[in-house]
Amino acid sequence: MARLSFVVFVSLISVVSTQFIPPYTEDCRADMYPPKGPTFKGRVTWYTVDLDLHPSKRWMPLITDKKAELVSMMQTIKDLANAFVPSGKLVEMVDKALPFLVETLPYPFGDELRGVAAASGLPLGEVVLFNIFYEVFTVCTSIVAEDPKGNLFHGRNLDFGLFMGWDMKNRSWIVAEQLKPLVVNVDFRRNNQTVFKSTTFAGYIGMLTGIKPNVFTLTMNERFSLDGGYIGILEWILGQRKGMWMSFLTRSVLENATSYEVAKTRLAQTELLAPAYFILGGNQTGQGCIITRSRLLSLDILEIDLKLGRWYVLETNYDHWKAPLFLDDRRTPGMTCMNKTTQTLTTYTTLMDVSTGNLESYIRDCPNPCMPW
Repeated sequence: MARLSFVVFVSLISVVSTQFIPPYTEDCRADMYPPKGPTFKGRVTWYTVDLDLHPSKRWMPLITDKKAELVSMMQTIKDLANAFVPSGKLVEMVDKALPFLVETLPYPFGDELRGVAAASGLPLGEVVLFNIFYEVFTVCTSIVAEDPKGNLFHGRNLDFGLFMGWDMKNRSWIVAEQLKPLVVNVDFRRNNQTVFKSTTFAGYIGMLTGIKPNVFTLTMNERFSLDGGYIGILEWILGQRKGMWMSFLTRSVLENATSYEVAKTRLAQTELLAPAYFILGGNQTGQGCIITRSRLLSLDILEIDLKLGRWYVLETNYDHWKAPLFLDDRRTPGMTCMNKTTQTLTTYTTLMDVSTGNLESYIRDCPNPCMPW
């Protein structure tokens, strides 16, 4: 079953389902770098976003290059929406109602969304819809690990667009397949110097994955909760705007935070529109943590603690102190494979190192037999 999945930062483990029906089994592999075989679908292209430009102009070269792919993806979403609401009223509502949200967003996000709409030719409401996808359909796994020399490695796997239309012929999620061509690496620069780097989607201006070279690495995973993103978005529409959009917060932290501790404080204390997990890695021993967030406050911070034998932290989409959904237990195989490597990590090759600022990303596929998530 094909899925959208890109691996960023470090290839610590690969968990491959070898049985499609319960009980599921996994195979921990140590020879996955450089990527090869049926799961490898190619490297991700690099682009530059110049933060010295007016926000409406920053994304123009990238969006111009990816215009056809972005338009195709949004047409797919509209087709799916029209399949559920044949009258076309849902798409009409998106085009008419969502643009006003742009006026309420903090600088520079509103102007950047307008710039994306102008460069792509898409209605502004559809661009806004694309940029709130995080609150709807993401499944992720993130890991921060420390080796015996104190080197920190940060890895993540992101699946996006799940449960949005199933293609029986290609055995894949339709929107996930449409998103693959939109995956890009972006070097955000100011005064011709790198401020941070990210792997993201063309047209998506928030950040789910990023590195501030020599300072910290950051990924964000969705946290399922009844008090979730839909409620936060509704409150925002109704004028209650104390919370911050999650992907805009991570981007702001990547751009402005000056240290691991500053980043941790902002991620733990900023009021949010939706619950989330922030997975943060630093540049010194012990600097790795999972911040479990409700919309209003930090519920828990789980940190690397070598004295307790905790040399890595791993987060999927469930609170670490609770059992994951039995149909979606990515935690157990992940931890099993991590524990098999032991802390030496000698058989694994780094894809990203905070000290060098190197970031590598790869489009991945999940051939049969494979769980859809």
